[in-house]
Amino acid sequence: MTDLYQSQRAMRNMRRAAMQRGVIAVLDIGTSKIACLILRFDGPDRLREADGVGPMAGQSSFRVIGAATTRSRGVRFGEISVMAETESAIRTAVQAAQKMANVRVDHAIACFSGAHPRSYGLAGEWTLQDSVVTEQDVARVLAACDVPDLGPGREVLHAQPVNFALDHRTGMADPRGQIGNRLVVDMHLLSVQDTAVHNLIRCIKRCDLELAGLASSAYVSGISALVEDEQELGAACVDLGGGCTGISIFIKKHMIYADSVRLGGDHATSDIAKGFQTSLAMAERIKTRHGGAQATGMDDREIIQIGGDSGDWDKDRVEITRSDLIGVMRPRLEEILEEVRARLDAAGFDSLPSQQIVLTGGGSQVPGLDGLAARILGQRVRLGRPLRVQGLPQAATSAAFASAVGLCLFAAHPQDEWWDFDIPAERYPARSMKRVIRWLRDNW
Repeated sequence: MTDLYQSQRAMRNMRRAAMQRGVIAVLDIGTSKIACLILRFDGPDRLREADGVGPMAGQSSFRVIGAATTRSRGVRFGEISVMAETESAIRTAVQAAQKMANVRVDHAIACFSGAHPRSYGLAGEWTLQDSVVTEQDVARVLAACDVPDLGPGREVLHAQPVNFALDHRTGMADPRGQIGNRLVVDMHLLSVQDTAVHNLIRCIKRCDLELAGLASSAYVSGISALVEDEQELGAACVDLGGGCTGISIFIKKHMIYADSVRLGGDHATSDIAKGFQTSLAMAERIKTRHGGAQATGMDDREIIQIGGDSGDWDKDRVEITRSDLIGVMRPRLEEILEEVRARLDAAGFDSLPSQQIVLTGGGSQVPGLDGLAARILGQRVRLGRPLRVQGLPQAATSAAFASAVGLCLFAAHPQDEWWDFDIPAERYPARSMKRVIRWLRDNW
């Protein structure tokens, strides 16, 4: 864990160096697209950090000056499967964004889905030497958390303090400077498969970029698609991507659970291609143009013509109705939502005070999906679009860009994590854990 702690600290220092230079790239590496946005940080408050441990401190003074997307290659289930193809796709997106921004970038912050995330809720306590809470006391209480044995081949991606209690006062975002005797912290730790992370780091380095930060797509999608009240009172963000679906639960402006389902919009495309004996490109086209989640009586009359690949239009042409198309798509969409429901139930989502669910990501744009989701996931479902950020092109304001926009906010104002503090080396913990479900119930 010490290695990871040091590498995450090194990335935070890179980010500060990039902000001093004034420009940084954010890369959303997905299964269906790779998006690159270039941010410029303006003004004297360029280096101003989010105050304290805790909530996002609003939007920093940055604007998007370059944006580009390219079709993703070499990525399956949100993880890199063919290094050279992914490297080529990242280079294409970064070069196009640099050309638009008319600037060269050396530092990038990336997000990715997949990698089998696992959430843990940890607790630690520390008796203060002096009655005023110092930075060192926060480091000590974080070091006192019972970190579980994550198992072989796993690394920590996020380790965020989400709640502090000082004596009998709880629900504190930042205890520094306050007076008390006993400091308690609740921390959310997210672990992922290390091979997926190392492949991504290696791929970005091969593109001649320095990595200044890594984030989970599920986390950054929640930052951008959930409005402030939802982040505060409790909500789940379901990010329907191409290769996998990310799930994150927020409360008190912090993520307290994340998971992913290895199913996404590409699986519905594949079902259409198999069902109607057509190419994946044609299946994707008719899915985006005519697809839906719920059929009506009118859909029997809407005829869709599908062509094949042989070049003989008359021979290949097949006519189907929109009802036929929805009949192929709907079982897959139901399967994805049922799987999401199972993960939310396992996380104890029904014990939260608010059960708002927000659907985002490119897959959420299927007409009628919100109605289907309301039936499977619960009544309070809405479609989420990313928050507006300055300079964002119109083409990048759809739900498909929720994680890219969230990554901009994460780049400007990362929440304090374990590695932002000087954890005493002798206190690296390796004891048992409290599982996230029990922790959710006990603490909220």
